[in-house]
Amino acid sequence: MIRKLSVSLLAIVAIVAAVNIVCQAAPPTLLTSPVREAVLNGQAKLVGQLPADQTIHFDIVLALPHQAELDRFVQQVSDPSSPAYRHYVTVKEFTERFGPSQKDFDSVIAFAKASGFTVVKGSRDGFDVQLTGTVANIEKAFNVTMGVYQHPTEDRTFYAPDREPTPALSVQLQHISGLDNYSLPHPLFQHSTSKAKSEATTGSCPDQSFCGSDMRAAYYESSALTGAGQNLGLFEYLGTDLTDLSTYFSNVGQTNNVPITLLSTDGTSTSCVDTRAGGDCDDTEQTLDMTQAIG
Repeated sequence: MIRKLSVSLLAIVAIVAAVNIVCQAAPPTLLTSPVREAVLNGQAKLVGQLPADQTIHFDIVLALPHQAELDRFVQQVSDPSSPAYRHYVTVKEFTERFGPSQKDFDSVIAFAKASGFTVVKGSRDGFDVQLTGTVANIEKAFNVTMGVYQHPTEDRTFYAPDREPTPALSVQLQHISGLDNYSLPHPLFQHSTSKAKSEATTGSCPDQSFCGSDMRAAYYESSALTGAGQNLGLFEYLGTDLTDLSTYFSNVGQTNNVPITLLSTDGTSTSCVDTRAGGDCDDTEQTLDMTQAIG
């Protein structure tokens, strides 16, 4: 009786130990799902597989490990009654207080290189690592199958993983982006074919269009605010040609004293030469955004 009880207890201990090992080795759950609902529910029909040697550009985004503390900081720094009101932090200070540790960031880099991926860009301050990798390496590293599916609402196919990625990482991840092309961004800007002027168009620029300075006058009137010391970021889908910006200010008889810095977030070119200048791009929207913001 005692011998049987001892054997049973040993079996229970062994099972518990095995469960603990499995739990400790289990990869972390992503805080957001990178798998399209149409794939998971079968609405998008599988029509093939991506070639194993096809290269994909994707991002691994690290989670913020101190989200609760960050939420309190945001509340306090915005509360006039708080001692921390408007006590903002630098990028480096933000990372040290709320961002991933250097160890976690290095672990993601090591995982990426060990998986055969090429590190294109990324930083600990940005909480992400931008990568390229073959379909074969992606499938192996994330335990997924990259399939080709019929889009449920558009006349085209798209690629996507068939399940949630489960990388062998002990680092909590926020998201893995770029593993599908279900949604394709496209500009909505359209050129008007009508040359008639609207009766509501009473701006001070040529053809009674509205200058950025008209927007300023409408919102701030004779305010002494100049925007000095302020930085403004415009997130655009395509690059631009700063010559067009200079041409605008020249045509409206104004001078631009605001320095412009073009920065690519994914390594693509920031140049966008207008088709009228022999290029293959239309930067009307980008130029318009800058003129209104600067004005």
